[in-house]
Amino acid sequence: MVQRDLVIIGGGAGGLVVASVASQLGLKVTLVEKEGRLGGDCLHHGCVPSKTLISSSRTLSLMRRGNDFGLPDLDPTVDLGKVMDHVQDVINRIQQHDDPVRFQGYGCEVIFGAARFIDKHSIQVNDQVIYGKRFVLATGSRPLIPDIPGLADCDFLTNLNIFSLRELPKRLVVLGGGPIGIEMAQAFNRFGSKVSIIECRKNLLPLEDQDVSRELKDILVTDGIDVHTSALAEYIEHENGEHTVLCDTGAAFKADKILVAVGRKPNTDELNLKVIDVETDHAGKLVVDDRLRTTQKHIYACGDVCGPFPFTHMAEYEAGIVISNAVFRFPKRTD
Repeated sequence: MVQRDLVIIGGGAGGLVVASVASQLGLKVTLVEKEGRLGGDCLHHGCVPSKTLISSSRTLSLMRRGNDFGLPDLDPTVDLGKVMDHVQDVINRIQQHDDPVRFQGYGCEVIFGAARFIDKHSIQVNDQVIYGKRFVLATGSRPLIPDIPGLADCDFLTNLNIFSLRELPKRLVVLGGGPIGIEMAQAFNRFGSKVSIIECRKNLLPLEDQDVSRELKDILVTDGIDVHTSALAEYIEHENGEHTVLCDTGAAFKADKILVAVGRKPNTDELNLKVIDVETDHAGKLVVDDRLRTTQKHIYACGDVCGPFPFTHMAEYEAGIVISNAVFRFPKRTD
């Protein structure tokens, strides 16, 4: 059995920050990542590809508005495959900084495989059992898939596969008016898709101030996006490769592709938390105190898996709190 000072499960933003600092301080650290690469959702399916795609769509929008700047208007044809190649190039450049060799150079052991607890101080990864004095759970989250009749019968998109598209959909229906849905709606509208947004709550970006949400809606509508709030998708019909999203308002939306962006679900299912009495809330998030300790005080958490906000900068902030408590043993609380 391998014995480590600190075992980190999850190689995304939060886990990498903790692994980097702890290993360079001389602790015996093992970093476990389920996927065969480091970087997590932010690098491969979130911040990096989305902001790159947004940048390309903004450039296209400015080209079409050249006359506003004393330049000729341009309206180039969009090859989505080339745009996505550019997105992947940016991911690949940043991936170099998350190379396992870099972390191994710090003295951090990196293992790829799914981890599950077998007792309060031991996990199993592949065929290996690892003992840890302390643990950090940074397993992130994944798209929440709503139980809408007919959704499973179509090749729907999420943030996990939308950046693999090679052809621009003529009509895109976005389920969800949160950050992911809004970003992709605006980008694909600028590329040339006819975009409709369906949000069940009263406002887009419902966690933001209402005046911001109203202003945003006006901007998107002016740009040609159909925005429908207080509307719930109830059923999806399919015919000859065409999808029709039916809402409780009686509205119907035709789509070639459907993007599901209604929320996130924490990745806690495979950790076997019941065997170690680590609590989760009704949504599956880890229950933590203000020092980011779970109900087992030697097990910490950071990032999407415990919340409260599913953003990279939040994960990095929480990683700093974990480092203070789990590595330096200096009590520090979240603000």
